[in-house]
Amino acid sequence: MASVTGTSISMTSFKAASLAPSSRICNLKSVSFPVNRKSFTPLRLQPLRFHISCAAKPETVTKVCQIVKKQLALPDDSAVSGESKFSALGADSLDTVEIVMGLEEEFGISVEEESAQSIATVQDAADLIEKLIENKGA
Repeated sequence: MASVTGTSISMTSFKAASLAPSSRICNLKSVSFPVNRKSFTPLRLQPLRFHISCAAKPETVTKVCQIVKKQLALPDDSAVSGESKFSALGADSLDTVEIVMGLEEEFGISVEEESAQSIATVQDAADLIEKLIENKGA
């Protein structure tokens, strides 16, 4: 039997056909797992912050990369990926607004100003787009 000490824990289990509901881990302080009925000293964990998110579809990321390249007038051979930060690509605040406008037009969505300000990478934009499309369909 496993022992977990902390204020809360959450886990996600994956099944072959479907995903089970996910949970969160907060303020986890120690974890111990006995093996073959022998207990080991619990692992003491340093305060950490984990962020887990579902990645957008590869085709959404690719489309966002194309829009970013177009808005920033980057060469076709420039390396833009999900991890690319707009600031590292040379985008200023006006460029970022134009990128968001291009994404809204391409995907038929409306991005709130607060959400737009949280976009720092191509992956952030793709994740937000998929979330907005999902909410729009619901």
